[in-house]
Amino acid sequence: MTSFQLAGAVRAVLPPRRVRFPHSAIALAAAIGIASSVPASAGAQNRRPGDRPDSARAGDTARPRDGSVPGDSALRDSLRPSIRDFLARVNEPPVVTHHTLRLPNGVLRYTATAGMLPIRNDSSGVIEGSMFFVAYTRDGVADRARRPLLIAFNGGPGSSSVWLHLGAFGPRRVRLMPDGSAPAPPYAVEDNPQTLLDQTDIVFVDPVGTGYSRAARPELGAKFWGLDEDIAAMAEFVRLYLTRYSRWSSPLFIGGESYGTTRATGLSGYLADRGITLNGIILLSTVIDRAASSMDRTNAVGFVNFLPSYAATAWYHHRLPADLQAKTVEQVMEEARRWAVAEYEPALVMGSRLTAEQRGAIVRQLARYTGLSEQFVADNDMRVTLSRFNHELLRGERRVVGRLDSRFTTYDLDPGSDAVQLDPSEATIRNTFTPAWNDYVRRELEYRNDDVYYILGGGIGRWRYPQNQYADVSPSIERAFTKNPYLRLYVALGYYDMATPFFAVEYTLGQLRLAPEVRAHIATDYFAAGHMMYIDDASAAKLRAGIRRFIDSATRQPDKRATR
Repeated sequence: MTSFQLAGAVRAVLPPRRVRFPHSAIALAAAIGIASSVPASAGAQNRRPGDRPDSARAGDTARPRDGSVPGDSALRDSLRPSIRDFLARVNEPPVVTHHTLRLPNGVLRYTATAGMLPIRNDSSGVIEGSMFFVAYTRDGVADRARRPLLIAFNGGPGSSSVWLHLGAFGPRRVRLMPDGSAPAPPYAVEDNPQTLLDQTDIVFVDPVGTGYSRAARPELGAKFWGLDEDIAAMAEFVRLYLTRYSRWSSPLFIGGESYGTTRATGLSGYLADRGITLNGIILLSTVIDRAASSMDRTNAVGFVNFLPSYAATAWYHHRLPADLQAKTVEQVMEEARRWAVAEYEPALVMGSRLTAEQRGAIVRQLARYTGLSEQFVADNDMRVTLSRFNHELLRGERRVVGRLDSRFTTYDLDPGSDAVQLDPSEATIRNTFTPAWNDYVRRELEYRNDDVYYILGGGIGRWRYPQNQYADVSPSIERAFTKNPYLRLYVALGYYDMATPFFAVEYTLGQLRLAPEVRAHIATDYFAAGHMMYIDDASAAKLRAGIRRFIDSATRQPDKRATR
């Protein structure tokens, strides 16, 4: 048996998910990336996807489907001052403003609509939460119902949609340096030459507990804060937006970043089950199956899938041996991929059954591809976690590398620790986007709300995941593709993204159970950038070109009936 055959056999029997969910993460930095996975308390109400028959409701109504009047407790709640304030905000008409955008190919006029949509209890009809959104629609469109519509959100859990809104897809963007680093304050917005608005209308939505979106009462938050609960609530937003704004016949796309890709993937099957058909899904910095990138000692595949990202990062910071450093980063990543599958993964599975000679060979090669010392690799039992790698790679310079974008570095405040105190890539984007958004939403969108805009954490409680297993929404997208063979998927991956490593995404896509002709509908693009590849000017232009091709292909597909 060759080494590749052995590796294939190992991957075939290696369980893709284990019975333990890791809780280690940096809470704040992970709000864009992947946040700490702490389950909700046992008493939290769990609204699972099967509990919300959204397609049964054609319109928005305060009365339950059985015709009964909401209970006395709900009526009493509506008289509480805090509830009155909440309901007043939800029932306010949206704020509509008109704008002009100058693009390289001409002037684009558009309308912005900022407001709230209610999320109701299916049984009582009582409003339990609200979702804030900003919708951009191009002016002068003859048939609005036929124009593509993209509904976009970020991740966390706990992040608002501001990153895709003012960083990637919206008509305005935060002004950064060409490489995505921060200029000196104060910060401002500018026209976005890479906006998607010339091709599709866009709705940016904040899940409950992010942005201005809120649960009606604190104790209702748990009905929104969980894998299944979040998908159900977002599906209701999609249904209600399509209904209120008469967009049911528009080509429909959803797009997410980081945990937003988990949400979008889970949403795809949930919507398909309820008759809401998608033309396409856009995923940036993807996590579909958490097992693929979880660095738990009993989950070897997580360490294996990080290795090519370690190698790319070490190459960028000139920490690899001379022969590897002389290669392109793509060549280094491909070599690391092959070694990881052929030798590293079988070695982790073997564990203490390796001979001293075999173990020594693995340690030497792992040190070679990571830029770390053989002693450090050996001391970590050939399993170097992300936080330890980020501390160790540039320890001699007393610098740590970023998690969201490992090209970024900062001064190490605590070199004796293996826990990263500050993610330099996260600090850059939070410090620039927060003031820019708060000025933009008031000055340009003219939306007035004195509540805190939870841009990145702070507004949600403990997040519920399925118990005793890694979160995995791949069955949902498998179901969506099976029900709709026209569905298209676009996946963007960053070389230096250490929150959602690209090899883990490749691994997950390779595990999807799809017909060969459907698998051909998956498009991937790679970027010499990090988690938020769009903050880099060159990568932003490449991303826009890739999404343009994707939307065109998803909206101009031939009718398969014509070939029968």
